[in-house]
Amino acid sequence: VQLQASGGGLVQIGDSLTLSCTASGPTFRSYTMGWFRQAPGKEREFVAAIMWAGGMTYYRDSVKDRFTISRDNNQNTVYLQMNSLKPEDTAVYYCAGARYGNTWMDGNDYEAWGQGTQVTVSS
Repeated sequence: VQLQASGGGLVQIGDSLTLSCTASGPTFRSYTMGWFRQAPGKEREFVAAIMWAGGMTYYRDSVKDRFTISRDNNQNTVYLQMNSLKPEDTAVYYCAGARYGNTWMDGNDYEAWGQGTQVTVSS
């Protein structure tokens, strides 16, 4: 599967932004989808994931209650709704897919990656 992320931009503290990631091919519904981010000079970190089976969602603690991951299997798209954005959310955001993935936090478990979209939260 090939992934195309979009929706990043420059926003103010407290603003909202929705990222989208669209997948090619007919197998999207069999992929666990995740969002990761990487800030300058920092390691890539897990942000959120939605499982292929059952649709369970998982978040890193710092975005819980602010970010929501969802998917539309008919549109081959996964979304990341981000509310109450903070400067520490500034990063390049990547979507990733793991076919029949049963884990979600380790980026090494994902075999497909999108190209990244920049999110900048200005103070």
